[in-house]
Parts: sequence; C-alpha cells; structure tokens
Amino acid sequence: MADRVRTRPNPKWIRGVIDGVTVVDSRDVLFAWEIPYYPAWYFPVDAVRGTLVPNGETFRSPSRGEGTRLDLEVDGRTIPNAAWRHLDSPVEALRDRVRFEWEAMDAWFEEDVEVFVHPRSPEVRIDVLPSSKHVRVFIDGEVIADSARPSILFEAELPSRYYLPKADVRMDMLTATKSETACPYKGWASYWSVTVGDSVHDDIAWGYRTPLPESAGIAGLVCFYNEKVDIEVDGVMLERPRTKFS
Repeated sequence: MADRVRTRPNPKWIRGVIDGVTVVDSRDVLFAWEIPYYPAWYFPVDAVRGTLVPNGETFRSPSRGEGTRLDLEVDGRTIPNAAWRHLDSPVEALRDRVRFEWEAMDAWFEEDVEVFVHPRSPEVRIDVLPSSKHVRVFIDGEVIADSARPSILFEAELPSRYYLPKADVRMDMLTATKSETACPYKGWASYWSVTVGDSVHDDIAWGYRTPLPESAGIAGLVCFYNEKVDIEVDGVMLERPRTKFS
C-alpha cells in the first residue's frame, strides 16, 4: 500500500502565516500524493515556529499508516488539530515530517506568491489559448451557445474546456445559482443553471469573474461541462468525456 503514495522534493520556498506572523518556513518541503489529483506538503519538524502537541486523536491511513493529530501552540494561542504526523509510516520519507491542515494557516506562500485552496501540483499546467474554432453548445437539442471566438483552457488530464463570450451565449436561458468552487490555478468560480423547456440542468455552466493571473484569459467568459452537454467544434460533435465531473 505504501507504493500508492508518491513523493518528490519541492524546489520552492514554502511559508505558512497566521495573523501576519510566519509560523511554517521551509526550503525543504516534500510533495506527497495522498490522492491522485494534487499533492500535499510535508515539512521538516524544525520548520515550525511554535510547539506541536499530540492531542490524543489518531487516525489510520491504508497507505500512510497511523497518524497522530497535533495542536499547534504559538504566541499564546492554540490552533487545534492543526497538523499530523505519521511517525511509523510505511512511507519512510514521511516519518520525520509534519503535514498541516490547509485551514490551519491564514495564508500560504510559494516564494512570494500566495497559494489558494490546496498545494499546486508540479505536474499540472494551465494554458488558455484564444481560438477561431466554431463552437456550438447543445442542451436537449437546443443551441445554448454559438461562438467562433472561444478561449480554450488546457489543463493536465482534464478535457479541453471551451470558454465563450457571454454575447455568444443564450444568457436568457441561464440562471445564476449560489454554488461556488475554488481552484488554485483558476480562482473562484460561480455557476449557472440552464432551463430548456420544462427541464432545469443545475450548475451546468460556470465562469470566473476575476481569475488568478495564470488564467486571466477566461475572465468573464462562460464554460459548460463537456461531460453533461453536447459540444460541436468545427462541425464535429465531440464525445462526452468520462471524468470525476461526469
């Protein structure tokens, strides 16, 4: 089971901040893929300012072994369940390191750039490319969008996403919802449902009003789940991909 957890050195300087004070500071951080989608950061124990105190709680990971949960005491305050360690892990590289809950810090930084949501993977790259492909989006046979000026977002193993200007989308058929998601590469997305006849397709489209800098090219555009709608590109209907969003 231990071989399910991949590790590799992280060349970036990583810091965690609470109330404007740097509490975690290391240039020797280890990436560990506890799940397939993105890695976690594991820090040397001496990278922590403050005291890590076992709080009596433990948990069991099939791949990493038993975990000991830790409170962080720093500057007269206690952050409960801030971190954990796998002291006897079958993954040897993790035994002398500590892993923090993301929410334990007010902010995380790679070098001098703030990182949001979760650690970014060195194996993921975002490319947003303007295109003149002719894209049409259908839901229940109805044309919901028709554009020859998409911006196509390419992201690792996910399907290409077609972001379309609102002027090319039947916005009268879209209704904003309260749903939101966050991505460390793109930022915070808001969602729309689409009504076709008597059918409502919940949260089937989304957009980023103010995306993070590396995804600036999708600002203000609308995207539909390839997995849930029919998309035609230059006259060819795409197959619906099978992903975690299907």
